[in-house]
Amino acid sequence: MRNLKLGFAFLFLLVGTVVKAQKHDITLEDAIMKQGAFYGQRMYALQWTKNANEYSHYAIEGAIKISNLEGEEQVITLDEINSKLDENQKIEILPYSITWISGDSFQFTANDKVYQYSLKNKSTKQVYIYRPGAENLDFTELGDRLAYTIANNLYITSADGEKIITNDDAEANIVNGQAVHRVEFGITKGTYWSPKGDILAYYRKDESMVEDYPIVNVMSREAKVEPIKYPMAGMTSEQVTLVLYNVKTQKKVTVKTEGPKEQYLTNIAWSPDQKYIYIAILNRDQNHVVLNQYNATTGVFVKTILEEKNDIYVQALHKMEFIPGRKNEFIWRSEKDGYDHFYRYNTNGKLLNQVTKGDWAVMDLISLDKNNVYFSATANNGLDRVVYKSSVRNSKSKLLTKSSGVHSASISADKKYILDSWSSVTTPTTVNLIKSSNGSVVKNLLKQDNPLENVNIGKIELGKIKAADGKTDLNTRIIYPANFDKTKKYPVLVYVYNGPGVQLILNSWLARSSMWMPYLANQDYIVFTVDGRGSENRGIAFEQAIFRRLGDLEMEDQIKGVDHLKSLPYVDGNRIAVHGWSYGGFMTTNLMTTYPKVFTTGVAGGPVIDWKWYEVMYGERYMDTPQANPEGYKSSSLLHKAKNLEGKLLLIHGDVDPTVVMQHSMRFIKQCVDDGVQVDFFVYPQHEHNVRGKDRVHLMTKVLNYIQDNNK
Repeated sequence: MRNLKLGFAFLFLLVGTVVKAQKHDITLEDAIMKQGAFYGQRMYALQWTKNANEYSHYAIEGAIKISNLEGEEQVITLDEINSKLDENQKIEILPYSITWISGDSFQFTANDKVYQYSLKNKSTKQVYIYRPGAENLDFTELGDRLAYTIANNLYITSADGEKIITNDDAEANIVNGQAVHRVEFGITKGTYWSPKGDILAYYRKDESMVEDYPIVNVMSREAKVEPIKYPMAGMTSEQVTLVLYNVKTQKKVTVKTEGPKEQYLTNIAWSPDQKYIYIAILNRDQNHVVLNQYNATTGVFVKTILEEKNDIYVQALHKMEFIPGRKNEFIWRSEKDGYDHFYRYNTNGKLLNQVTKGDWAVMDLISLDKNNVYFSATANNGLDRVVYKSSVRNSKSKLLTKSSGVHSASISADKKYILDSWSSVTTPTTVNLIKSSNGSVVKNLLKQDNPLENVNIGKIELGKIKAADGKTDLNTRIIYPANFDKTKKYPVLVYVYNGPGVQLILNSWLARSSMWMPYLANQDYIVFTVDGRGSENRGIAFEQAIFRRLGDLEMEDQIKGVDHLKSLPYVDGNRIAVHGWSYGGFMTTNLMTTYPKVFTTGVAGGPVIDWKWYEVMYGERYMDTPQANPEGYKSSSLLHKAKNLEGKLLLIHGDVDPTVVMQHSMRFIKQCVDDGVQVDFFVYPQHEHNVRGKDRVHLMTKVLNYIQDNNK
C-alpha cells in the first residue's frame, strides 16, 4: 500500500510537469490504474499533532512535514528516520501512516516492528515487535500495547514481550479478536481497548452451528475446497460473546449478555473511568435495540440505559460518546425523528435534549468537548457534506463551511482551528485552515488549477428528476463526451447501484465517478446515473421505502431516469445499456428481465439473483426472513424472470466471492438454459467480490467492449 501511495505521489508530480502540454486522451489503463492522478494534488495523511495549532502531512516529494500557524516547517525524511537505527532495524519506505502519541513524537509500524520517532531528539527507536503475518492491529491510545490476531487467535505485545490471549487452534469454529456479524452494524474491528489501555474487550465468535459453504481454490493441481461460514437469510447464524481480558491480572471474564444466542452485539463503548462497558444489543429482527451497561470487572449486567424500536428496522451504527467534563453524560445517534441526529442522555437513561435537528443527516463526528460537538452533515439534497458546530445543551447549530461541496475536517488539540479539505464538481481539492468559532478562513494550505485542464474530458453535470412517486427529488449525474455535439444522437450507459448503504453521486471533484466513465463517454457515449429511493443519506423514509420488496421501487426510479434520458434531444433512446456490480448487478439483471424492451445490453457483476441465498445480517434487515416474507422473496427472485430476457446480458463473477457467492450466477445461468434463453458469463479466478489490481483493466475492457459491441 505504501508503494502505491508513493506511486500516486510521483504521478501528481508528473501531472504538474505537463500542465502546459497539449490536451491528451484518457486511456482505459490510465483511467483504472492511475485514477488518483486525475484528482490533482492532495495533502495526504493530513492530521493535527498533539500540540495545539500544529499539523502534519505526507508531502509528495517523499517527506513528512510538520507545520504550525506561524508557517514554520519541520521536514522529516527517510534518511533522518533511519539515521540512528541499527542496520537490521532500518526501514525501506517512509511511513505513510503515522500516529501522534505526544507533542513531539509519533509512532508507526514497519517490518513487523513498532517504532517511535522523537522530534526533540531527531531519532527513531524500536519499541517492540509483533509476529509476522499479524492482522487486525489495534493499539492502545498511548501506543504502548498492541493487540493483533494470527489465524483465529488473539495476541498482545508490548515492550514487556508477547502474551498469547487465546489458544483455540483445536477448534476451527471459534474466532477471537476479529470483526463479527459480517462487518454490519458499524462493526469494523474485533478488539476494544479501555481508556487506560489495561483491559482489552474482544469478540469471541462461535460458528460451529453455521453450515460450511464450499469455496473452491482451482489454482492448485488438484482443486481444494476452502469452506467459509456463510449463514444465509433465515438460517442458523453465528453466536457471539464479548470477553474482557485484564492485562495486569491476566484474567478473563465473559460479559453476561443474556437473551437469544443469535442477537447482535454492536457499538462497544467504555466509560471514561473504565468501570463499565456498554453494548448496544440488537435483536435478530433488527427492529429493537437496547443500550446495556455491564460491570467491567465481573461482566455482570447493571442496567439498560435506553432502547429504541422501529416497525421496519433500527440502524445501530454508532457507539455512545461520553461528553468530556460532563459527568455521566453522553451523545447518542438515532434516526428516530427521520434523520440521523445527536441526542444527549445521562447514564440513568434520561434524555436531556436533542442536540441536532433538521431535514439533514449527521455524517461524521469530528470532535466533542464539554460544550460543543463538531460534525459533518448532509446538505443540498444529500449531495454536499458540510461542517457544523452545535452546542450540546440545545439544538442550535452553526454552519462552519461556506462553500457548496464535500468537506472533510479535523480539529486542533485546543479546538480553535479546523483543517478543512473540500472539493466540488467545479473545484478540485482545496485545503483551508479555518476558525472553529465561525468558519472564517485563516490560511489557504492548498489551492490548485484544474488538474484536468490538459485532459480531454467532457462535462460532468449534476441534476434532479422526480421519483416514480411524482414528488421525491432524485439526484442524477450525466457525463458527456469531450467533443459533445448536441445535434448528434448518443447511446447511453446507465450505471446503477441504488441499494442500501451506498450513494453514488456527490458534489465532489468528478462527482464521485470512476475515470472509466469519462473514458467511455469519449467513445461517443452518455454515461448516466440516478440515486433512486433506497440509496443512502436521504433520511429514513427515503431509505426504508424498499423494505421487504427489494428491486421494485428502485426499478421504477431507474425507469424514470430512462424516461428523462429519452426526453433529451441528444439521446438515442433505442440504444440504452445498463451496468452495475453487487446490488447494482442485481438491479442490472432485474432491469434487463423486467424491462426487456428498454435496455439492449447489460453487464451484471457479482449479482444477487435470489435474496434467500444472501447472508443473514444484511438480507434480513431489508427483506425479513424467507419464512416471514415468502411473497417478498418470491417476487424479488430473478429466476422466474430469466425467460423474459431479450437483450444481451453478461454476468461476471469472482470464483471465490465470499459476499455474493457464485451460486447466484450459476443458478441464473441454469434457469436460462432451462428456459432456452441465451446469456453470457465470465469468471475471474481467485477474485472475490470485485476484481482489483491490474486485472481490473482486463475487467473494464471486457465490460466496455461488451457494451459497445452489443448496444446497437
